[in-house]
Amino acid sequence: MRPPEGAVAHMRPPEGAVTHMRPPEGAVAHMRPPEGAVAHMRPPEGAVAHMRPPEGAVAHMRPPEGAVAHMRPPEGAVAHRLRTAASVIELHPTALGAQRQGLDTGNIYHNLSQTLTVWVYDPEYASPEELSRTAKGPSLNSRILSMQLNSLGQEPYVHTLSKRLNYFPSPLTDEGTWNIRLPMTSDDIHKVMKGNKVAFQDCFISDLPFLLTFPIITIPEDPGYLPLSLPAGHTLSVSWRACLPTFAVLVTEDETYQTNDSFRNWNRVRIPPGALSDNERRNLTHLLSFQSGILLLTQGTIYLRTSEEFTKLNSSKGLPDSGIIGIRSRRWCIPYYTYKAGKRRSMVAAWTKNELYLGYSQFRFQKVLNTSTLITALNTTDTVEIETAAYTRHPLEIGVVVHWCSPCVTDKTISIVIYNEDLRKWSFQDFKLTLPMSTVLDLAFLYSAMPDVLLWDSSRIYYCYKNFSDTGIIKTAAGESDLSVLSDGSKIHSVITDYDGTIVIKMENNVMFYFKADITDTVRLHSWTNRTSQTAILFNRAFKPYLLYYDLHTMLQVQEYPLDLEVLSILHNTNDSCPYLAFQHNIVRKYYFIDKGERLTIWTQLVYPENLGLNIIVELYGPNILSWKQSTSYEIASGFCTKTMLTTFYQSTKYDLVDDYYKLQQENMGLLLVDFRPSEFSKTCPLAKKGFEVVLGCDVNKHIRVKGFSKRGCNRRDFSYVIDKEFLRHKPQQNAKIRYDVGKYGCPMRLGFNDEFQPTLQLFNETGFIKVIDANFIIWEIHGRTDYTYNLTMRESGCINEAQTWDSMIEENPGVPLEEVWGPQNYRTCFSYAVGKPGNLNQNYEILNITNRNHIHWPMGHSGMYVFRVKVLDPNYSFCNLSALFAIETFGAIPSPSIYLVAAFLFLLMLTFISVLILSYFWYSKIYRQFIFEPLHKNPAKQKRN
Repeated sequence: MRPPEGAVAHMRPPEGAVTHMRPPEGAVAHMRPPEGAVAHMRPPEGAVAHMRPPEGAVAHMRPPEGAVAHMRPPEGAVAHRLRTAASVIELHPTALGAQRQGLDTGNIYHNLSQTLTVWVYDPEYASPEELSRTAKGPSLNSRILSMQLNSLGQEPYVHTLSKRLNYFPSPLTDEGTWNIRLPMTSDDIHKVMKGNKVAFQDCFISDLPFLLTFPIITIPEDPGYLPLSLPAGHTLSVSWRACLPTFAVLVTEDETYQTNDSFRNWNRVRIPPGALSDNERRNLTHLLSFQSGILLLTQGTIYLRTSEEFTKLNSSKGLPDSGIIGIRSRRWCIPYYTYKAGKRRSMVAAWTKNELYLGYSQFRFQKVLNTSTLITALNTTDTVEIETAAYTRHPLEIGVVVHWCSPCVTDKTISIVIYNEDLRKWSFQDFKLTLPMSTVLDLAFLYSAMPDVLLWDSSRIYYCYKNFSDTGIIKTAAGESDLSVLSDGSKIHSVITDYDGTIVIKMENNVMFYFKADITDTVRLHSWTNRTSQTAILFNRAFKPYLLYYDLHTMLQVQEYPLDLEVLSILHNTNDSCPYLAFQHNIVRKYYFIDKGERLTIWTQLVYPENLGLNIIVELYGPNILSWKQSTSYEIASGFCTKTMLTTFYQSTKYDLVDDYYKLQQENMGLLLVDFRPSEFSKTCPLAKKGFEVVLGCDVNKHIRVKGFSKRGCNRRDFSYVIDKEFLRHKPQQNAKIRYDVGKYGCPMRLGFNDEFQPTLQLFNETGFIKVIDANFIIWEIHGRTDYTYNLTMRESGCINEAQTWDSMIEENPGVPLEEVWGPQNYRTCFSYAVGKPGNLNQNYEILNITNRNHIHWPMGHSGMYVFRVKVLDPNYSFCNLSALFAIETFGAIPSPSIYLVAAFLFLLMLTFISVLILSYFWYSKIYRQFIFEPLHKNPAKQKRN
């Protein structure tokens, strides 16, 4: 079949048929072969093929030269074998084949790492085990193909999305595989398998997103246990973990199923006999999935099902024994969050008609709202009740839908309040809606900086955009707001949203509608499945939707749903077009840390047709603790305008010379949500807005090290040494015996007594070295030694007033531990006339900096072992308490002799000297006396006369 030029091919061939189709130039290929069929399609030159066949189908396509193949799986796809203890990793390929195997437990629990074995295979010549993802190694053809691609330069590697880390493989083995070792993490689980841009038969290997975390075990099936189910006549109910959509739970009219690989494998969740009555087992209201177990709500009571037990959560956990009407977990993944001191973040909410409870670790709940407080705040006598609740994108906020009425007979007024767990405050939103008393509402907050929310009943969707400034009802292009009319009287089953702003409304009869965040009209998608089938929409490991089919006889079946292609197909002949050509940015992370003195610069660029007048909008939501500035540049060429904007975020608060340093820090730490978006967009735009989190506070992975010191490679063992009492700060009565722990203090550096020393501080985080610290810092010997000095005085350092010293700070803070006596909380500079007072400037200047010439001098009279702690002193440098330990061992000192020995030596020396003088006096006296009486030269004449 050849469709006419410009047409979109949309066709479902009969079961078992093989589809051969060549779309014309410029057409979009959209084909859905039945299960088991093989699709063969060659796009024309210049076209890009986008096709995802259903589960079990194999796509064979050769894209043109230079095109990137988006299909499953193209020739030369990459296969991944994950060794994992249970089926926790879902690697359902788009352009890459995948399979999983058992985890090497020694590898995990001894090295805290996992090993991926990667090879390349061709689906036309792959083994049945490779196609079914059960192969333990490559087939002969796959081995040859992997070696050939390796010779062409192919090298797969793993890139993590949260921390932006890359993990590279070992050299290709003789079996034709690469091995990649990854650390086990819980906050960096989203990964992408990438490779070099190597073409093979004009095909490239596309990237494969997947999830990889600690092994997550499902609840095992126990023989003799009883099933849990929904009331008769209810549609399927699903729940998944926010960060692990592959870990999900499905509740049907017959059973409850749990999976950790997107229902490729699953277990039945059952409970012990007698734990619940038959009526309670068959009337589940809500069910939530957590790593430690499953929470289920039935007849007003919450129960916890784990691998070991089935327990009731009651007053011992902070919950009422009955009357609970709903429970809800977080929708959006927050892999990392910096908590303030004493703060915590809830993970589940439960509510009755009059009270809201938040659950924390070990499922301990705390009541945070009673409607009586809302009645007081509203200054009304009406009846106020809670309808439902849901978490917002903000990690510390939850929204609650309440209604009030008087009398509660015909209508009720709906409002939304938001509770902040950090501030512990409620805030009413500028939103009111009047509905009949019989209307049952549900809600979902979108992935946006502002608390944009959707509410729905059985037939209508209500929207609140731009922080509740834009509200209304979602309608079709014809103005119809009742979706039941457009779906033959069916009711809304579920509303699915993702991180790109895509929203899908699924009706109970499987009719689906589509729209985007900030869009107020919707379109109906093409029918995809039988209207009588029981289905649910979930997300796979790449956060792409797929359909889960349930039937009592065929059990569970999974089918990928090509939403992007469906949207392009339905909007092809409409006037809906994206107003801009490209929206680019340098936002690569979901969260960014900003410490004191740091700046974050975001680059965004918008390309759009000339004269449309589009702008880039920046939306911030959170406390007023961040400053920002912008600069914009324009370029117009060939009828298109390119607008580039640089936005710099920073904090301008100064923390020095304040009365309460810690209080000011607490007030200026927090989280802000930021969105960048074009001022106009439509349903065909790929991305509604790009958002991220800005965390102002201490990154727990940030730390300092002293250059030249390490705890590794030290050949010395633990040892003991003694410090003479006269060298200790508090002058104790006895010498101090110290045990040196090499594992704690690291390897000591050996220095001569005449070697000057100044530590060089280096700043690190989880990715490695950042920079050398140029801020002021102080050191002290942790065991109390004071037998060292500094080479500079205060005057030589340029001080105007007397500088702080350890002695002065100890005197000012009696009874305070030494490590808290002096720090950024009480630092005062000596270089200002307004700070401090004049004094003795000939004292040692005890503050160090990489830019000054201040060094440590060691005593010449004795050797010693010094264990120092160094601390950054500058209050404007970091929210973190940056400190580190290092040790110095001095040698070569001239020992100080005993005073008695010196006196004896001097006495002997003087005695010897005096004795020599006396002896020399008598000796020379004798000689001179002899010469007086006996002349030295006698007269020869007198001698002859005689």
